[in-house]
Amino acid sequence: MPDIATLVPLVLILMAVGAFAGVLAGLLGVGGGIVLVPAFFYLFNGMGYGSDDLMQVCLATSLATIIVTSARSVLAHHRKGAVVWPILRAWAPGIALGALVGVMVVAQLRTTTLQVIFGGLVFLISLYMAFGKTEWRLGDQMPGGLVRAAISPVIGFLSVLMGIGGGSFGVPLMTLHGVAIHRAVATAAGFGITIALPSAIAFLLTPVEGAPPYTVGAVNIPAFLIVIAMTTITAPLGATLAHRLNARVLKRVFAGFLAIVALNMLRKALF
Repeated sequence: MPDIATLVPLVLILMAVGAFAGVLAGLLGVGGGIVLVPAFFYLFNGMGYGSDDLMQVCLATSLATIIVTSARSVLAHHRKGAVVWPILRAWAPGIALGALVGVMVVAQLRTTTLQVIFGGLVFLISLYMAFGKTEWRLGDQMPGGLVRAAISPVIGFLSVLMGIGGGSFGVPLMTLHGVAIHRAVATAAGFGITIALPSAIAFLLTPVEGAPPYTVGAVNIPAFLIVIAMTTITAPLGATLAHRLNARVLKRVFAGFLAIVALNMLRKALF
């Protein structure tokens, strides 16, 4: 167990990370996981808990916090009339199914593999957000039927492998199908709940060897509680900010941050 002199700085760092993750969740609809996964990894690793399964704890704890963060973000966006509820209701079942499959796969993978998956996918998403054109379209409305049945589980599956909410995949998907960026961000926050709730419950039943203290299954309870205390406060601030920024600025913020996080995670895994 770390002593008090070690715990106090860690708690303060987690509070700062949680506050930033909450703003990011409201601003970009990403549930904060894009910040939390690497933050948890570096903190736990620095405390000496660098097991082969550490990344499982980081992903699971991040997803647990996303339940609360995304719920706050969705409510804030809903008050502004930005959530497209028909899209959210139609896509939720498939996303949830994919998330549960993702939990089973994550339980079999080691930290380095999950780091490479996280970094590689996030970097590809950042490239799209940075260089994608607003006029690019795959269609004028979100797909339905068999196409939706095929794509929605993939969103849930990949999101769990990365410990993130639905924004990283949901926002590009929706904007490519004619949904305005602000509405896409708001609706993707709802994807985050659909991903995080079933996967977090499953991770609570997935024990991890060599986990940090007070970890239940794969979810670290102290990190979860500290982070949600901060994200609950700051997520509505991010949602307010999202409606004050134009679409181009919002996409650039999204892309730049994702690229930095992705490259740093790849550096840690490969070098």
